[in-house]
Amino acid sequence: MEKELGAWNNGAGIDLASWISCWGTYQLAIGYTSVFWPKFKLLEGYIVPECTSEESIRGFEETAPSNRRDVEWVLNHVHLVDIHYHDVSTGATEERFVWLGNTLREIYSAKLAWQFPDRPCEVEFLIPEDPSNLTAYQITFWQKAHAVTNPVSS
Repeated sequence: MEKELGAWNNGAGIDLASWISCWGTYQLAIGYTSVFWPKFKLLEGYIVPECTSEESIRGFEETAPSNRRDVEWVLNHVHLVDIHYHDVSTGATEERFVWLGNTLREIYSAKLAWQFPDRPCEVEFLIPEDPSNLTAYQITFWQKAHAVTNPVSS
């Protein structure tokens, strides 16, 4: 982004906040809140996105082999490429995904600690072995209590 921002104003550049005021929309700002300050809930002992149903949990619990950590991991994972319309030709780069993923890890860590102070979580930003595989960048989390392999009870 430095190169792009530096090209603004006949090469004088522009800062990120000023660039947003020139380029962004209120609709996008509202939409991005679902990514940058997502709504989570506690459901059957899992911390999950607000839209998660009991049926979704059951489906993942029934997938063998599974444990509570793995169920929570998959229910909470987000592929960064899916934040937009899954088109890597529109500005998705390794550098941007690393920036975004690290920022989301910090945001999710703060949000989860604030919303669930008695349920510490591990937030993971996954960078693929092949960094050019843009579809593999992911953010996810699980409760640390679930980090120990813990069979799902029937």
